[in-house]
Amino acid sequence: MKKTKVALLGAGFITDIHFESYHRFIPEAEVVAVYARNADKAKAFAQKHNIPQWYDDLDKIINESGCEVVDICLPNFLHAKAALSAAKAGKHVIIEKPIALTLEEADEMIAACKKANVKLMYAEELCFAPKYERVRSMVKQGAVGQLYMLKQGEKHSGPHSDWFYDKDQAGGGVLMDMGCHAIAWFRWMLNNAKAVSVYATMATVFHKGRTVCEDNSVVIVEFENGVTAVAENSWAKHGGMDDRCEVYGTGGVVYADLFMGNAAVSYSREGYDYAMEKADTTVGWSFTIYEEVFNQGYPHELKHFIECIQQDKQPLVTGEDGRAVLEIIYAAYASAAAGKKIMLPFEPKVSKPIDLWLGTNQ
Repeated sequence: MKKTKVALLGAGFITDIHFESYHRFIPEAEVVAVYARNADKAKAFAQKHNIPQWYDDLDKIINESGCEVVDICLPNFLHAKAALSAAKAGKHVIIEKPIALTLEEADEMIAACKKANVKLMYAEELCFAPKYERVRSMVKQGAVGQLYMLKQGEKHSGPHSDWFYDKDQAGGGVLMDMGCHAIAWFRWMLNNAKAVSVYATMATVFHKGRTVCEDNSVVIVEFENGVTAVAENSWAKHGGMDDRCEVYGTGGVVYADLFMGNAAVSYSREGYDYAMEKADTTVGWSFTIYEEVFNQGYPHELKHFIECIQQDKQPLVTGEDGRAVLEIIYAAYASAAAGKKIMLPFEPKVSKPIDLWLGTNQ
């Protein structure tokens, strides 16, 4: 079997997850190189995972590593640069969320990949997470009747890396970091139905000394089919990752918790190595995740993307989907700033989403 050669861009938390997914679950792919802006980090990541090549030069890894696909796990402000370089070199692109800092960047990335005839695949794992996919299957079968409301929330006490808190590198706070998951999942559940309005509220409640960005947000999206969707996101919730959805229909309801049903309830007097993402202690009672990577859908999305490359199929989640999510995020920041509903489509006149909110809050 011919393996698709992958170059990983980044050497942080999410890159570890992507590598584990390829290594454990996707024999059709081979990670041939890794890039980091810091040479020591690139080398250490390569040695840790037995990756044959490492680079601290973006153009070199794309053009000299022999890769066929570039998997971008870099900070948000580098997404467009990396994707455009990959497209120019004729490489397929897998891009972590959010697709870019701005709608202009997203449009440029989509156009460049189309021109180069390469695939631009938006890595939204909630569209592949097994538990959430079971919920979607139930809804398609009519288990809850006619949908009228969706809710999805992702909450923890804050990101791993400092760049998430920097508005210039991240483009926003918790909404850019995690609200994008909810919005993508809403569209996925509704077969990419058109969003018609957004109302949002947000604040900085916990990380005030660290960021000017929001660390708690609630976003309400109304869709043309009459479904109301509510995204709740926070960097101010302690005790580890919380990721759950609620589906309401005229004939039933479904609640799904991505983590609690995949955990061993544990008690430790001394603590142990790892419980779950963002849990800051393992002393006392904890919920010990036993299959985190698989449960969150990362292997499923990456396996699908590799299959799309090998079989020349259209990806289920594309650059256009990432762009649509980003437009709703822009509208949410504008709504939180103005204190009113924002209608879609929405074309902002600022560079980054967070600027819409900070204009009245800084």
